[in-house]
Amino acid sequence: MEATVAERGQITLPKAVRDALGLSKGSTLKVELDGSRIILRKNVDDAISRARGRFKLPAGTSTDDVMRELRGRAPGDPIAE
Repeated sequence: MEATVAERGQITLPKAVRDALGLSKGSTLKVELDGSRIILRKNVDDAISRARGRFKLPAGTSTDDVMRELRGRAPGDPIAE
């Protein structure tokens, strides 16, 4: 993929990249230089991203179980026995 630098130094990231990273208007990117390379990183400095992976489910509990407990049984959801 390629991006062209505009007159004011702006670039447009390809849509596939924006979609893959969940970037939208106002998203913040970290910019780093590594020799002659420019590295752009999605800024994940938000509360949800910081909390991700820090909580463990009790043994034998799935995320489906937790969602069922929070939201109730969804249509077509198998009935637990």
